[in-house]
Amino acid sequence: MDKTGKNSVIEIGLNAAIVSLEETDPHILTVLSHDENHDGLPFGPFDPLVHRTMEIGVRGFVREQTGLDVSYVEQLYTFGDRGRVTALKSGELHVVSIGYLALTRMVDHGTSGSSTAIWRNWYRSFPWEDWRNGAPEIIDAEIIPRLMVWAGKQGSLALQRRATERVNICFGLNGSVFDEEKVLDRYELLYEAGLLFEAKRDGRSAALQWEEVPRFGEPMILDHRRILATAMSRIRAKIKYRPVIFDLMPQNFTLLELQQSVEGISGNLLHKQNFRRLVESGGLVVPTGKMSSQTGGRPAKLFRFRKEVLLERRTAGVRVRV
Repeated sequence: MDKTGKNSVIEIGLNAAIVSLEETDPHILTVLSHDENHDGLPFGPFDPLVHRTMEIGVRGFVREQTGLDVSYVEQLYTFGDRGRVTALKSGELHVVSIGYLALTRMVDHGTSGSSTAIWRNWYRSFPWEDWRNGAPEIIDAEIIPRLMVWAGKQGSLALQRRATERVNICFGLNGSVFDEEKVLDRYELLYEAGLLFEAKRDGRSAALQWEEVPRFGEPMILDHRRILATAMSRIRAKIKYRPVIFDLMPQNFTLLELQQSVEGISGNLLHKQNFRRLVESGGLVVPTGKMSSQTGGRPAKLFRFRKEVLLERRTAGVRVRV
């Protein structure tokens, strides 16, 4: 019961961030919500009378809404903050969402198999995260000026300094380095500053103080963009110590395709020769003895992932800064 003596109703929601690569660009499988006219992740309520486990439940919702069967899913995070979507009133249903991450190969599935599901490039919702062509223009032109205005309105001088430091750390300013893993931190900062569509939709006071702001990325329903930010952070961190990138690659690939795929996930460009040296010396790949003629130039050697590396050492990832 809550403080008023009324029963508090809690529902457990299951959400799936399903990631794949289309060529070398990271995509997320989304479903269209007719209520909000925005995309969302496959999701649905957990029913213990129907779903023996939460993992079975989330796989079922994915299959029902997208036509896609996913075998392995890992739990991302539990999103249970009160009023994380809209201000919660006494007695209202409170949804605790459990996010899951799944990786799949686009070449194995092609289209989603559903008329309501579509693969979307994840940088549509996070344009400030793609640094493959240098720092995105939106950061210096639109985001930073508004964040500094927001930081300057934080009451005391100490709070202003704390907010400014947070901006610097999140976006790599004034001696800080832009950390590709801080996707969720940057999303939370923009939301708190009222600069995202979701903040205005949710009635956050900071959003109501802005007369007009450009749309910073494609919105998603409920707090699904926040869940996607968590998934992006997890993958960007995980490729450094586990060979999960190969769960997204075709069975045979060139080293250039591998490099561009890592760049797509991390949002960073890599030094070609250093990357190849690290991948080959790390025993992550072996040549197949075949050549690819789909390079647009000279034929290139085809490689495959060497699964034995998983038994040889605990950490076997790919560096994203070489």
